[in-house]
Amino acid sequence: MEKVFPAKKGQKIFRPNWFLDFCFFIGQYIVWSSLVLWTINYFGESLSGLVPKKIQTFISFQPFILQVLSVLILSDFLIYCGHRLQHKVDFLWRFHKVHHSAKHLDWLASHREHPLDSIYTIGLINLPAYLLGFPLESIAGIIAFRGIWAIYIHSNVRLPLGPLRILIGAPELHHWHHDLDRRAGNYANISPIMDKLFGTYVCPLHEPKAYGIKEETSNTYLGQLIEPLLPNRIWQSVKKYFN
Repeated sequence: MEKVFPAKKGQKIFRPNWFLDFCFFIGQYIVWSSLVLWTINYFGESLSGLVPKKIQTFISFQPFILQVLSVLILSDFLIYCGHRLQHKVDFLWRFHKVHHSAKHLDWLASHREHPLDSIYTIGLINLPAYLLGFPLESIAGIIAFRGIWAIYIHSNVRLPLGPLRILIGAPELHHWHHDLDRRAGNYANISPIMDKLFGTYVCPLHEPKAYGIKEETSNTYLGQLIEPLLPNRIWQSVKKYFN
């Protein structure tokens, strides 16, 4: 799709910093995925007790399609709010900016994500399922779809959906979220309806001039993992070892 419907024509597969994103890809699936899943499951089991059993039982007797819609709508609302906070609150941004530091977008760039940021994001996405008493196995298809969707909306693809783009997100929306402006908008996950409701929807007919962040940051895998964990004065004294 990136070759047939490119958003930025002429972008090479081995574009600048592709190896950094490849390191995040390997790290995410081989090193950090187990930690992320263990953390979410550990806290998820205790969260399921916050909602009375009567409510969970009532929901379990609803048609499965209604259960799925409930989870999706609640999940989209939570991730919208949580994602907007990631761009507004400096402490959250220090981890989330790792993801936004990519100056080129394609399917590989979607994996550039600090593991603590992954725990925050995936935790919010799955929180409604835990609260409503869903075993994650029962919505494994939804979880897999969200993962594939995240890769798609970061890809170097521009495939306008016309009127449907108000209901379904697309790369053309998420690319503007990766504009240099930290508060550019488009914080929703699957459907942009939340952005429409809260006035953060942005979708010009062209691609942003540049992606990335305005702050200076490390261009190495270890540097991007370590920088958010350290106070700025300490990072300034050690960053020369990670560039």
